[in-house]
Amino acid sequence: MRLHVGCAQWTHPAWAQPAREKLRAYASWCNAVESNTTFYGTPSRAAVANWAAQTPPDFRFVVKLPQVITHERRLTNIDAELRAFLSAIEPLGPRNHAVWIQLPAAFSPTDLGTLAAFLHAAPREHRYAVEVRHPAFFDDPRAASNLERVLARSTAEWIPFDTGTLFASRPTSLAERDAWMKKPRVARRTRALTGHPIVRYIGRDSVAETVDGWAYLVDLVVTWLSEGRSPTIFLHTPDNVDALDLARRFHATVASAVPTLPLLPEPVEAEPPTLF
Repeated sequence: MRLHVGCAQWTHPAWAQPAREKLRAYASWCNAVESNTTFYGTPSRAAVANWAAQTPPDFRFVVKLPQVITHERRLTNIDAELRAFLSAIEPLGPRNHAVWIQLPAAFSPTDLGTLAAFLHAAPREHRYAVEVRHPAFFDDPRAASNLERVLARSTAEWIPFDTGTLFASRPTSLAERDAWMKKPRVARRTRALTGHPIVRYIGRDSVAETVDGWAYLVDLVVTWLSEGRSPTIFLHTPDNVDALDLARRFHATVASAVPTLPLLPEPVEAEPPTLF
């Protein structure tokens, strides 16, 4: 039983981080991260080995499949690309929590056969988690049930992107307006399919509104932990300025209800500026 928390990135201009090894500094604040960079291309093994070297053994990455696999090829005719990607992330070892399959909004219930074939053929040594954005999966109970059956056959998880708090009121900043334009507005999901549920929660630029909006999620995580599950929660805000602090605050809030929860590490201080 463990709770992993993290952000959508491991560096941000507003975060006080050392000039070098920013991932190492981030890993002293959080114990998980969304690896969005891999969406834009397969990294080199050397780069991935460096990621592993900067993080402790219990740190977890959720690595996103490259867009050429999910968006351009739509999970078909991608054997060579998938092998190259899985080979590249091997240096992560157990730090690789799950391979994240983010599907485009156009990927609809009629495409479930493609997803089923992909998951059936995917190497079993990895855990897989799927994020869908087509409204039918959230509005049509039959479509949701069919997706759950496909995922269950491969012990894959459904990653919900919870934007309920973001869309609860009109945007009040440029970052919130941008998020309103880009983020999916879909129904909230609270059902875990496996022992390792993953939730992406996006709040507001207001810390108070973000914290008020996650009350349900704190209760849900406490329940999951009591059931023996090990959830991973990623905290987003439109500008992500407060995301690091919010991730730790979320963990602390859950830990107040689950005192046996392992503690997060103590954050390292940023390196002092030098003249050279």
